[in-house]
Amino acid sequence: MPEAAAVRDKRTHSSGPGAWVDHHLYSFVASLGRVFRKPWATLLTVGVMAVALALPLGLWVVLGNVQRFAGEVQSSRQISVFLKTGVDAAHANAVADTLRKRDEVASVVVRTPDEGLQVLRAQDGLGEAIDALAATGADDNPLPYALLVVPRGDDLTLAESLRALPDVDLVQHDAVWRSRLDNWLRFGGRVALVLAALLSLGALLVVGNTVRLDIQSRRDEIGVLQLLGASDGFIRRPFLYLGIWYGLAAGALALALLTGAWMALRAPLADLANSYGSGFTLQGVDPLQAAIVIGGATLLGWIGAGVVTSHFLRQTRPTR
Repeated sequence: MPEAAAVRDKRTHSSGPGAWVDHHLYSFVASLGRVFRKPWATLLTVGVMAVALALPLGLWVVLGNVQRFAGEVQSSRQISVFLKTGVDAAHANAVADTLRKRDEVASVVVRTPDEGLQVLRAQDGLGEAIDALAATGADDNPLPYALLVVPRGDDLTLAESLRALPDVDLVQHDAVWRSRLDNWLRFGGRVALVLAALLSLGALLVVGNTVRLDIQSRRDEIGVLQLLGASDGFIRRPFLYLGIWYGLAAGALALALLTGAWMALRAPLADLANSYGSGFTLQGVDPLQAAIVIGGATLLGWIGAGVVTSHFLRQTRPTR
């Protein structure tokens, strides 16, 4: 029993910092050896933990990308103001000049009916319809002058004030769907937190159960150590390192799963975004997030092993 020999050596020689460091090094190497001696059991434990960690992490990454995409959309908070059909160029420019003087307006661009027609023509499926309409002899452009207004402050208040202008026929503003998207993102973030808590508890139980089985297989050895006077910290230390190895491997595997999913989805999503004229690309886990994942998974393994080992030692500690 190497642990028992270590206790005898500790009691007959020294219990200072040197012995404490020596046992840490021994526990570090011995726990790693136990991991490799049972590869299939280790792989099963690490795999279950990795899936439990990858699910909320994947949802969190997806929400981050959706929020980034929504931020890019919201950065252009353009309000389209369509003037009445009887408004001419001079009047449209006068209205635009008046709006530019307002503090809540960042910029105003006047779009002529011809420019509006070119925008419609550039859209898929509308160019041929416009050409067919022109072929029937309808040469008049029915589009009105439009003002493209970029707000500086509260776009909702500005949109309401623009609707009240006498020369305005229609105001297009996408604040409603953006507000709904924000609500969905907040809900998704809460779901991710709840899911992370539940699955982290599951990973904790997996590590605890694995360490419990290892403790049961070494029950006689632990009993001898307790009779020799080994402290709970001395007995607990190898199992804590065992939990750390499980957590570290599970965190690395979870990151590998997320990276594989990112590589599989990145190109198709880029092609889909390009088809809509967007340069949006899927972002994966950055180095800081990866370090947090590894650290959190390692902490889960350490906590799971510590809770189970401490409970076992409280139940089996000899009374004097």
